Parts: sequence; structure tokens; C-alpha cells
Amino acid sequence: MADRDKGFSPPTTGGASLLTMFSVLCLTVFALLSLSTVRADSSLSEATAKAVYDYYAADSRAQEILARLRFGELPDEVTVEGDLCRYIVSISETQELRVEVEVRSTNDYTVLRWQTVAVGDREYDDGLNIWDGEELDDDLGFWDGDSPVGE
Repeated sequence: MADRDKGFSPPTTGGASLLTMFSVLCLTVFALLSLSTVRADSSLSEATAKAVYDYYAADSRAQEILARLRFGELPDEVTVEGDLCRYIVSISETQELRVEVEVRSTNDYTVLRWQTVAVGDREYDDGLNIWDGEELDDDLGFWDGDSPVGE
């Protein structure tokens, strides 16, 4: 009986269990990353679809105004200077479609401008904090301007 107890050792499953747990953890992380990517792609595709829809709705409205101009009507949105007709159709809060047409007669017209333009107030921060070789202005208090080197 003593020989039996001496040769008995429990099965070693620690390494396999650790490897399995690590694999499950990696798969869970990859699944969560995939889910966040899908959500980001979905919101981007919805925003793109809305932008395309809004543009073509404005384009269709601009075409209707052009057709009315060609038939001799003068819609309220149009300003006229001689043969030049101008009008603006809003696409979104940040874009508009600007159109300029030279109408000479019913079938004689030339589209001079059909352009999407960004509108609205934008604030640009074009200031770059680049060192000009002069003494540094340390707002954080990390450096007092005296170099410890050479002391």
C-alpha cells in the first residue's frame, strides 16, 4: 500500500486552465472591440446618409427654382442683376448650395455657379507655441530659467 501512495500525484491541469482562461479573455476583448467598431461605423454611415439625403434634397430644390426661371417665373428666393440670377438653397446648418444662372431666354441659359459652400462662424486656433530661441516662459513652475548644468 505504501507503494501506491508514493506514486500517486494529482493531475496537472493548471497550465491548460490558464491557457483556456487567457483565450476566453482575449476573445471577449476582441468581441468588445468589434462591437465598438460596429457602433462607430453605424453612426458614421447614418451621418453620411443624412448628409447625402440633405444635399440631394437641396439640389432638387435648386433644380426646381432653375426650371421656374427658365419658364419666366421669378421665385422669391432669386435676386436678379440684369441677366444674372442668384439664389441660395440651404443644405444643412453648416452648408448651403449657391447658384448663379445667366438666363437669356426660355431655352438659352448658362449655369455659372453650382457650388456647395460652408457657412457659419468658425473659430480657428492657428497659434502654435513654437520656441523662438528666447528664454522660456514656464507657466507651470517647473523651470525657473536657470540651468543647473555647469554649476
